[in-house]
Amino acid sequence: MANHAESGESLKSFLGEKRLEKLLTTLKQGDYLFIQFGHNDQKPESSSYVKPFIGYKDYLKLFLKTARERGATPVLITPMKRRKFDAQGNLVNTHGDYPAAMRQVAEEENVALIDLNEMSKLLIEALGVEDSKKAFVHYPANRFPNQEKALEDDTHFNNYGAYQLAKCIVEGIKANKLPIRTYLIDDLRHYDPAHPDPLDTWNLPVSSFLITAPVDPE
Repeated sequence: MANHAESGESLKSFLGEKRLEKLLTTLKQGDYLFIQFGHNDQKPESSSYVKPFIGYKDYLKLFLKTARERGATPVLITPMKRRKFDAQGNLVNTHGDYPAAMRQVAEEENVALIDLNEMSKLLIEALGVEDSKKAFVHYPANRFPNQEKALEDDTHFNNYGAYQLAKCIVEGIKANKLPIRTYLIDDLRHYDPAHPDPLDTWNLPVSSFLITAPVDPE
């Protein structure tokens, strides 16, 4: 398994920095390519911006075509929700039409889709306005070395949140009946994001080495 993700990248910048070319140097027949973009593609102030139903769809189809030419199986993953609630306690859609555009590509290209956007909505709303902070990078000042200010990041997940999303991906693999599911452990329980693992029984320490840096809250 290889993780070619890079913080802050969009489909356009990933291509422009030749990261796809690097990925293709090792991608081979029988591999799977999981593709998840959307958070950074949508920012109109960025040079990486593309419209959802034009540039975004076009770039996604290019990734799919390239993977298939190598004999790999592409899998699309819609972007997970940010933690932004309205006054009624419902999540606000901060991704515009990008998840819908990806769903269109999956249908048009007959490719597997894992709808992490919808699953993460169920997860975050199940946790609620306050407890959902415990799935994101929300920590008081001085929780970590050299961290003088409180962290209130509603985009990036901590270990607990990331683990719940990983379970969502596994459920997506199973739901799509991808052959790769044969590598999952036999006694793996079904996971429902509307009923996440209880916070009071969760125990996985954060990394011992952490560099704190400003993050984009949007």
